[in-house]
Amino acid sequence: MPEKILVTAALPYANGPSHLGHLLEYIQTDVWVRFLKLTGRDAVFVWASDTHGAPIELNAAKHGVPPDEFAASWGEKQLRDFRDFLIEPDVFSSTNSPENRKWAEEIFRRLQAGGHVEERPLEQWFCEVDQRFLPDRFVKGTCPSCGAADQYGDVCEVCNKAYASTELEAPYCAICRNPPVRRTSQHFFFKLAHFQAFLEDFVSKQGTLEPQVRNSIRAWLEGGLQDWCVSRDGPYFGFEIPGAPGKYFYVWLDAPIGYLSSTERLVGEERALADYWAKDADSRIVHFIGKDIVYFHALFWPAMLHGAGLRPPSRIQVHGMITLGGEKLSKSRGRMVTAREYLDAGLDPESLRWFYASNLGAAPYDVPLAKEEIKNRVNAELVKTLANFVSRALSPLTKDFGSKLAAPSDDPESTALWAKVLEHSAKIHASYEAFELRDATQGLVQIGFEANRYLQERAPWSKRKAGDEEGAHRDLALCANVAYAIGCWIAPILPRAAQKLSEMLGGVAFDPSRLVAGAGFPLAPGLQLGKAVHLAAPIDDEKLDALWPDEAPAAAVLEKDKQKPSPAPGVEKAAPAKAPPAKAEVPIGIIDFEDFAKVELRVGKVLAAERIPKADKLLKLTVDLAEEAPRTIAAGIAEYYDPEALPGKHVVVVANLAPRTIRGIESRGMLLAGGGDQGKVVLAEVPGVPPGSRVK
Repeated sequence: MPEKILVTAALPYANGPSHLGHLLEYIQTDVWVRFLKLTGRDAVFVWASDTHGAPIELNAAKHGVPPDEFAASWGEKQLRDFRDFLIEPDVFSSTNSPENRKWAEEIFRRLQAGGHVEERPLEQWFCEVDQRFLPDRFVKGTCPSCGAADQYGDVCEVCNKAYASTELEAPYCAICRNPPVRRTSQHFFFKLAHFQAFLEDFVSKQGTLEPQVRNSIRAWLEGGLQDWCVSRDGPYFGFEIPGAPGKYFYVWLDAPIGYLSSTERLVGEERALADYWAKDADSRIVHFIGKDIVYFHALFWPAMLHGAGLRPPSRIQVHGMITLGGEKLSKSRGRMVTAREYLDAGLDPESLRWFYASNLGAAPYDVPLAKEEIKNRVNAELVKTLANFVSRALSPLTKDFGSKLAAPSDDPESTALWAKVLEHSAKIHASYEAFELRDATQGLVQIGFEANRYLQERAPWSKRKAGDEEGAHRDLALCANVAYAIGCWIAPILPRAAQKLSEMLGGVAFDPSRLVAGAGFPLAPGLQLGKAVHLAAPIDDEKLDALWPDEAPAAAVLEKDKQKPSPAPGVEKAAPAKAPPAKAEVPIGIIDFEDFAKVELRVGKVLAAERIPKADKLLKLTVDLAEEAPRTIAAGIAEYYDPEALPGKHVVVVANLAPRTIRGIESRGMLLAGGGDQGKVVLAEVPGVPPGSRVK
């Protein structure tokens, strides 16, 4: 029996419009599931609308509608946005459903029966003006961990630290803004510490978490696990706890259970819920989440499932945040560009899908929403390199050769190109499998780059003018097969463009496994081709510029970053030790401005880093400068940086330095860094500045 794979994205909260920050995760999930299905896997994308909790209750009251109607209305609008961005879950349910009530009650009952739930009094904030307890989002104040102001009563949006609402400093009621008082009532607590050994084993399993996320979870585990309050006082929009009048399940108990109840909504007679969620099920469960909710998904949720005798997730794939001008997009903070605003501006949803895929890897690095980088990715990579090649290859076949395919050229140059396509295809396949969408897109761009070069050098239009009709026809037939390979690998990211390409190639079904297996040419000679059309259009500057204001200059972003902590999920950065004053260096001489003007400094984004064997001081970096292909740069920073810490950094590169071979590696550039003879070397970083930007 083939392995059953169940994939989820975090449940969209039905409290307002989805913004481009939310879409990052939903597109990432959709792309990966489409890849699985395209390669013949038994995969389902299970999803639901998250409809309970204090924020929905608050907003519904402001609008004068019942909370269930308010949440249902926003859930429908969000699903319409998702479909317009070509996000296609196999099921989209709701946490306010009979199935979710049933499973919330059942899991709570099992945890109680196992001795993992305790009832005891809890001191909470109480608003004497509004005459109610203030859970979670009903109270705001200063984070007890990092000192950030205006944080909610459950988790800090700046440092991602979870805490009890009574730990907030300078608290105030989110309804009337008056300071609350402390009162006590009975509540239910999940004994998370009962699962310490299980969770230590869970996070240590190979492939469950990326290393830096695992390190964050281990820091929490080493600090000791606290009991988790899983109940709330009424009035509260949620499910009332059986046998406890006036007490409701906390939204973070029933929200992840929505993954399970949505599965039940999806499955029919042919398969059972147990096929995925039974403790011994032969299945793989993959959760895509943002780094701001790691604590809930990597500790509470696996412990709940284990305590209830169910299967924990196989993989928790964590992504970073979308930032705009150096700050995280946030619906609750009013800093966002909504999905509908993007569409109403007349921008192509597939442009955003390509941009996100081009920036997403397995590690949770933030993605700056920089207009110049969006244009570079879409216009230079997707349009100029890939779509342009397809047009140049297929248009002459339909115009000059009756839309009929010939046998591909088989001379050494042509054979070498197809061998490269198969080589890149194997790497692209592995990149998709490993959640490295960025590497998959770069592999695609590399195919396009080499195919364009082949087409330019072979010049079939010149061959035809010279009377070599057969040679021109066969060269173009090889290019059509390369276009097929491009269609295979863009299909998960750009399903609409892939459909266009399929129709251009006579309605073929894309089968990437054929390429990975190294089989022969996929397109048969004599194939009748369809009409050649444009796969993608360049980004319209005016439409993009109208959507949001210019990003803050790099200096402003850097200044903001100095003021705002930006740790890995849940781990605070230690303050650096004070270094002795750097010894002034002796000037090395004055240069003319004309000499300095010859140096071309550009921003590069580090895509990958690895150690060089037998070279203690060198790292081999793959750096994106928004060119047709990434550069390889050998940098002498191995003593100061771990390779794992570098991907995602935006650094300054001397871009016009002549190539130099170092330890057998052709290094094409140099990174700027500061530091004295005795001090640590620190790279010059420019977060938020798009790759390829000139540094002036």
